[in-house]
Amino acid sequence: MLVYEFKLKGKQQQFNLIDEAIRTALFVRNSCIRYWMDNPKVGKYDLSAFCKKLAANFEWANKLNSMARQASADRAWSAISRFYSNCKKKVPGKKGFPKFKKRGHSVEYKTTGWKLSDDRKYLTLTDGFEIGKLKLVGTYDLHFYQIKDIKRVRLVKRADGYYAQFCIAVDREIKVEPSKKVIGLDVGLNHFYTDSNGDKVENPRFLRKSEKALKRLQKRVSKKFMKGKLQSNNYKKARNKLARKHLKVSRQRKDFAVKLARCVIQSNDVVVYEDLQVRNMVKNHKLAKSISDASWYQFRCWLEYFGKVYGKITVAVPPHWTSQNCSNCGETVVKTLSTRTHECPHCGTVLDRDENAALNILAKGLSTAGHVGTNAWEENDLCLDLVTGSDKLTQ
Repeated sequence: MLVYEFKLKGKQQQFNLIDEAIRTALFVRNSCIRYWMDNPKVGKYDLSAFCKKLAANFEWANKLNSMARQASADRAWSAISRFYSNCKKKVPGKKGFPKFKKRGHSVEYKTTGWKLSDDRKYLTLTDGFEIGKLKLVGTYDLHFYQIKDIKRVRLVKRADGYYAQFCIAVDREIKVEPSKKVIGLDVGLNHFYTDSNGDKVENPRFLRKSEKALKRLQKRVSKKFMKGKLQSNNYKKARNKLARKHLKVSRQRKDFAVKLARCVIQSNDVVVYEDLQVRNMVKNHKLAKSISDASWYQFRCWLEYFGKVYGKITVAVPPHWTSQNCSNCGETVVKTLSTRTHECPHCGTVLDRDENAALNILAKGLSTAGHVGTNAWEENDLCLDLVTGSDKLTQ
């Protein structure tokens, strides 16, 4: 599945109508959650049928395309099914009981309610809101794909404008020459990651670098806020500037993760990394901001995605004792977080702490690839040969 994003260019009146459509989609989603709470035995198809009742009872809900209403019901069911799954798996802590959302940022159409112009540069929304014709601004060319391949069109509201996302049902595969290399990655806060070859990538710390500007913008928002009164245009402008700055930081993180993940996957045939539970790690209030700023999970998602695209193996291994065990003899050498050098009293190995961990991660990955603990997207004959004949690989 490919997702192509374009910025929308239109009149303010059209954008106001998009806001109405987003609010309606949010209403449908919250109503489905309430219907499930009142009738716990309902299923996915019951929620889709409930959308018909909403359209009949509320005139403004009927303006939204029928498939867009079903897409909102699908979002509600996604939250419900995730809650059921967590309960069934006995996930520790909160199970993620579905909640009502106060704000919505997107509305999703399926195969009806929209149409593209012949030159594929204009999007026309044809449901009851009568949003009309919007210009698509972007570098992607939709001529390569048939209209029937576009399964969903999502309108997204962000701080810097409105966007259209096209979800295209196409399998993306890129054939490259095998590099015959394997690598283990140990992510950290001092460096973004250290690999099993001893190479390190600096942590960009985008949030930390923008913190001063964010604090200044946040002060301006606070000064212009009037409690219990209608907010002024100056307040709205200040809030928008703050939101734009946060949006820039998030885009910087994504751009860094995408480019680095692609580089790692293209350079290696097997990539091994830690299966970190970031959600639990951020409970440490002293490190939560730095961990969130590093965006390890986003980097992992892109590693797995490009692993599928390029036909490479990606393996996630348990992180237990990877920093404490010696990569040479396997003995445990207890170290605190402040100890950055691994010195083994048993075999005399002296290594950087993160490089030692990366070697342990690689060893775990080669011993489990294709078995328990692997997150490999695709295992072909080449990849299996790489794992079984690892002694012949160039590190």
